[in-house]
Amino acid sequence: MRYARAQDLLPPELLEELQGYIDGAYLYIPRKEENRLAWGARTCSKKETAARNRQILQRFCQGETAAQLAEAFFLTEKTVRRIIAQERRAGQEKDAQ
Repeated sequence: MRYARAQDLLPPELLEELQGYIDGAYLYIPRKEENRLAWGARTCSKKETAARNRQILQRFCQGETAAQLAEAFFLTEKTVRRIIAQERRAGQEKDAQ
């Protein structure tokens, strides 16, 4: 997200009205619902996270402990356990189809 100067975008009357409410403060204007993008849509973050999570489950099934995986992936043990449980559920749902 980038900042835009209100005086470059808004008509002077609207800018003056807004200044009556939030003079000098930052204002976040959310995107319209129909223009919103899903998380990770602009970057590869979603794919990278999914690949990492599959790798965590694979390594766990090969005998690594949650503590070892937490250290290797810079996560907490609780997060590793949650990822393992989610990946197992996803695998079971996929097998059921």
